[in-house]
Amino acid sequence: MLRNFCEPELRRRGIDLSSVWLQQDGATAHTARASMSVLREMFPQHVISRGGNVPWPARSPDLSASGYFLWGYLKSRVFTCKPRTTAELKQSIKEEIAAIPEHMTRRAMENLGVRLEQCLRNGGRQLSDVLFKI
Repeated sequence: MLRNFCEPELRRRGIDLSSVWLQQDGATAHTARASMSVLREMFPQHVISRGGNVPWPARSPDLSASGYFLWGYLKSRVFTCKPRTTAELKQSIKEEIAAIPEHMTRRAMENLGVRLEQCLRNGGRQLSDVLFKI
C-alpha cells in the first residue's frame, strides 16, 4: 500500500516527501520492522509513531484530522443509507469521501494548528474542549 499507492500518489501530486510528516497509530502491524523501514525511507526523520523519530503523543486522536474529524463525519453520512452488504458499505464510504467539500477538509487541517497549540498548553495531555467547527 505504501509503495504501490501512497508514495506514487504523493509524488504525482508534486509533494516533496522529505517535507511531509507521517503520523500513524501504534497498531502492531503498523510498527512492524518491515513497515517502519519503509516509512523511515519514505519520510526520513519525519515519522510520528511508536518507534518512530517522534513518539506517538498521548491521546493522539486529538491531533489527527482522521481522528477528530473524518471518521465521525463519515460515520454520520455513510450510515444514513443503511448499507446492507460489505460492498454497499465500501461504495458508500468511497462516495462520501469523494463528496466531502474542500472547505471542510481545509478547515479540519487549519484546526490542527489550534489543537497542537492547546496540546502544548496542556502539557501534552488530551484536549478537554473540542475546537472544531465545520
